Order: sequence, then C-alpha cells, then structure tokens
Amino acid sequence: MIPSSPLDDPGKAAHAWARYLRIMRWMMTITVGLVIGSIILLYRSNGMVSIHFYIATALGIGFTMLLASALMGLAFLSSGTGHDEAIVDPLEDDDPYK
Repeated sequence: MIPSSPLDDPGKAAHAWARYLRIMRWMMTITVGLVIGSIILLYRSNGMVSIHFYIATALGIGFTMLLASALMGLAFLSSGTGHDEAIVDPLEDDDPYK
C-alpha cells in the first residue's frame, strides 16, 4: 500500500506552493541584482566589447541562478512538507545499520 503524501491535502499543498513561490520571488530579485551587478562590473573592466557578450553573460548567469534556486526550492518543498517520508522503500528490511 502506498502511503498518502501530506501534499495530497489541498490546504497543506497550497501553503507549501505559496512558500515556494515566495522563495522564487526572492531569488528572482537576487538574480536580477546579480545580473545587473555583473554586467556593470564587466563593462567597467572590459569596456564595450560586443552586445552579444553582455547578452550571453546575462542569460547564462540568470538561467543558472534561477535553475539552481528552482531545484533547491523543490527539494526544500519536498523535505519540508514530509513528502520525502511518504514513499515505499523496497530496501527498508535490507538496511544493515538498523
């Protein structure tokens, strides 16, 4: 029998997703600030190289930061709601450390 996840409850799921969206809004703000700061720093050190250089840098930093924060946010959501404990572990009886 598969145990039910705490995210099956609509109230808990709404609270968890609202928390996730709040984390993502903060990370979007931090990412935009970081991208602007890095573009300014690159312009001061290199001057006007090529607009494509600055676009690629902004997209690379922005995508990397947002992807990392989205994945970490999902890991926090899964762990914080108890969804990780609601699994069927076929190796539970084979654990030599219990």
